Amino acid sequence: MKSKLIKLASFSSATTLAVLLSACGGSSTTPPPATISSVTTDQLVYRKNMIMTVKGTNLNNGINLTNKACLQISELSGSTATQKTFSCKIVGVGTAPVIITDSASKSIYAGTVTVALTAQPRITMGTSLGNIVLELDPAKAPVTVDNFLNYTESGFYVNKIFHRVISTFMIQGGGFTADLVQATTAAPIVLEANNGLSNLRGTVAMARTGALNSATSQFFINVVDNVSLDTSSGGYAVFGKVVSGLDVVDKIKVVPTGARGGLTDVPATAVVINSMVQTQ
Repeated sequence: MKSKLIKLASFSSATTLAVLLSACGGSSTTPPPATISSVTTDQLVYRKNMIMTVKGTNLNNGINLTNKACLQISELSGSTATQKTFSCKIVGVGTAPVIITDSASKSIYAGTVTVALTAQPRITMGTSLGNIVLELDPAKAPVTVDNFLNYTESGFYVNKIFHRVISTFMIQGGGFTADLVQATTAAPIVLEANNGLSNLRGTVAMARTGALNSATSQFFINVVDNVSLDTSSGGYAVFGKVVSGLDVVDKIKVVPTGARGGLTDVPATAVVINSMVQTQ
């Protein structure tokens, strides 16, 4: 894809790559500051890897690059004093910032990238009581949505259950098998609470421990308005909503439950996730 020049703008950042290269030798002369002449990208496609090429002068004296659309920014080999190349996975959508500062934290570039999204991602979750369709919001919860889609694509959620069901609160699943064995998960993600999405009836949010940045695979669907969860103990990150199958959610919320395997509110008859597929 043809490289695109990133136009100037300003914005806050979430993901930072620090490339701080100090001058060698015994000289006390302050190295000349880095300057930026251009920043280009090879593609801007949601959930694909993007290559960013930074050109300028004295880049080997240290630059810090941030891009809110990106996850896991890394510098590629072959960098020189006049060109550095970075790779990252795009998880944000819409207009996102690109900010570069020098080794003294002085801003030397501010630009934006715009990642188009033709349609919100949708997941069809087939359960033993019927299908539930979730529409995800990567603009408001980019890291959380990417994490959920990673588990979905890997097949992780198949044969997991809703292990915690409270009819006046929520239904929680995505972490245990029917025999209540907890599955091994990927690393936890950063908490994206206070993102403008509220824990209202029919929304889906991430479950976590008492630690803020501890969510992995488990999620819950609010069966009533739980606005207090937006801020309680640091908040719980909403990342989507039910757009079809809320009647199935209501079937799940009233199944008989009890204590089993050291857990409470476990359905007496397992409510199994038979399939989890991205359908949009």
